[in-house]
Amino acid sequence: MNKTIALLLGAMLLGVPKTDATTMIGKNNITLKSDLMTPEALWAMGRIGTAVASPDGKQVVYQVTYYSVKDNKSHTVLYVQPVKMGKTIVKPVLLTTDEKSESDPAWIESGKKIAFLRGGQLWKMNADGSSRVQLTDSKIDIEGFKFSPDGSKVILIKSLPYHESIKKNPEDLPLATGRVITDLNYRHWDHYVETVAHPFVADVNGDKVNDGIDILNGEPYECPMAPFGGIEQLDWSKDSKNVAYTCRKKTGVNYAVSTDADIYLYNVASKTTRNLCKPEGYKEPTIDPTKSMRNQAVNHQNGDMQVGYDVNPQFSPDGNYLAWQSMARDGYESDRNRLCVLNLATGKKQYVTEKFDSNVDAFVWANDSKTIYFTDCWHATENVYQTNLEGKVMQISKDEWADYGSLQMLGAGQKDKALLVTKHSMTHPDDLYVLTPNNKKAKASELVQITAENKQIFDQLALPTIQQRWVATTDGEKELVWIILPPHFDASKKYPTLLYCEGGPQSPVSQFWSYRWNFSIMAAHGYVIVAPNRRGLPGFGSAWNEEVSQDWTGQCMRDYLSAIDDATNNLPYVDKDKLGAVGASFGGFSVYYLAGHHNKRFKCFIAHDGAFNLESMYTDTEEAWFSNWEYDDAYWNKDATEAAKRTYENSPHKAVANWDTPILCIHGEKDYRINANQGFGAFNAARMKRIPAELLLFPDENHWVLKPQNGILWQRTFFNWLDRWLKN
Repeated sequence: MNKTIALLLGAMLLGVPKTDATTMIGKNNITLKSDLMTPEALWAMGRIGTAVASPDGKQVVYQVTYYSVKDNKSHTVLYVQPVKMGKTIVKPVLLTTDEKSESDPAWIESGKKIAFLRGGQLWKMNADGSSRVQLTDSKIDIEGFKFSPDGSKVILIKSLPYHESIKKNPEDLPLATGRVITDLNYRHWDHYVETVAHPFVADVNGDKVNDGIDILNGEPYECPMAPFGGIEQLDWSKDSKNVAYTCRKKTGVNYAVSTDADIYLYNVASKTTRNLCKPEGYKEPTIDPTKSMRNQAVNHQNGDMQVGYDVNPQFSPDGNYLAWQSMARDGYESDRNRLCVLNLATGKKQYVTEKFDSNVDAFVWANDSKTIYFTDCWHATENVYQTNLEGKVMQISKDEWADYGSLQMLGAGQKDKALLVTKHSMTHPDDLYVLTPNNKKAKASELVQITAENKQIFDQLALPTIQQRWVATTDGEKELVWIILPPHFDASKKYPTLLYCEGGPQSPVSQFWSYRWNFSIMAAHGYVIVAPNRRGLPGFGSAWNEEVSQDWTGQCMRDYLSAIDDATNNLPYVDKDKLGAVGASFGGFSVYYLAGHHNKRFKCFIAHDGAFNLESMYTDTEEAWFSNWEYDDAYWNKDATEAAKRTYENSPHKAVANWDTPILCIHGEKDYRINANQGFGAFNAARMKRIPAELLLFPDENHWVLKPQNGILWQRTFFNWLDRWLKN
């Protein structure tokens, strides 16, 4: 690509007029008005996505998404980055040449070509971006793909019509928008379930790929699984004869109340399928959909029975083993994620991370087929670990305040040398690194950065300071609390301070980077942030993690107050008269609860997509297994447990009589996890009590805010509300 085209492309991506393009040097070459983070600076950053190392480990192809606030849209491009193990980062080569997005890169043909998606079709090109060829001509958009090791076949993901829960409308009413709904699972996350993803095994003939054969032909199930599953939920055997895939083979009510997903093995030649998690002829015990699975028969069976969430199979390089992430209990989305390894010859399964009381978040086989590397959050940082087939676990990344994300071997079929990883922190988004493990000495691996996607922006920014505190809780434990201090911090001054309430309810407050709930931009606006790892968060053992279930308003809420009280009592720069509490999802629920129980600690609240009325939430949410596990019972059950009664009795809407503090409610109308009526109820209650309140409503957003201009509006409204009550 010549320099003029590259500059024009960079200008388009940032919403900069083309007449200004010649002044730009790169894709995100912007000049900030100050050294403080702004919403506009956040949305100008490139966001690194899929990254794949070439078979020889000498190059990496990766995707980056840029956003135009002016045009309110995104554009995804591909780069090739040489892997140079030095102090100087080599400039990547931009492969995308026009305004069409290109994504999901993969090396094929022994590293000679790169396959990718463009316009809903599968393409390939040379590693320098030349000789582009469209491989498919599918009438249905291709959403993901994976080539077989021998290159003769490829899995294609396509979405097919689905009418298990929503009837197909009559042919003579093509403009009708009504839906006749007959069962649960009629909508999921942010869409009505009128299609499901299916994997097709297609033949590769030179530069042509046919439509393929549907692995799930005639089955009303999905693979990958909604709402977030991708091609990682399928894998090819090393001899290219079998496909391992993830599927939850349930519909309607059974789908909505269960997390039981299994790993299946599909033989390409015979077109037969075998369940690797259940014995042949298995019949599931009867399930009461109005009660938690915790004490139901499905979770108390004998034998080799995997009834929880089993996902993301990976064959070992030598083809002898298949590993996947496995949860033990049905109905529990936050069960500990273990690593299961199946010996394909003997059928024996073993869990190789049992000695480590935490999760497996991502994993990859080492080239020797004897070692598996994985990431996990422990004490609020996401590190890289290794385990062998005997279950000996060791941390290999050095201790630092950062989170590792994706990981893969840097080069296949070679002697183990290094891993390609992503890494981010509270002060910096993802970049790509090469991590060279020291397999004999813990925490001694070497790390080299190979991309600097947003360097030009961060060179202009003053960053916050991150501190860590261990705070005593009301029951004699200790909780880890992050303290984030504003740029140009002056310890002699008093600062307005925010209590950050985490969602999940079992998501870690690690060194995460978010483009909305971003601690750097909060600090840049002059706020100190107190971010506790309260009860119910992973990274502190299973007992700590599970204590929030059935007790949403108990110790976890006391942990929040312990954290903010410690800050006001022991940190002289925290202004105890200017405290706010903010959070999303379970964090939004937490804010609604604290609004009725904070004893005048806080001067304002912000709740995004939070649950307000738990009785309503029980039947509103589309994934019924979540409410069942967390609340224990349907609210109408006469034999409801004491935990269930306590949960409903302590619902935030029951304490509105105590509300007296300004509150901003935010909700997306396409949020089917926590419906918008929860936000309506909270806002309406506040205004009827004459409490200052605002409702920021997004008709076109889900549980998240994804569109650029909506994102800017979110940030401006967020800080305008805080400044109004905490800075005046």
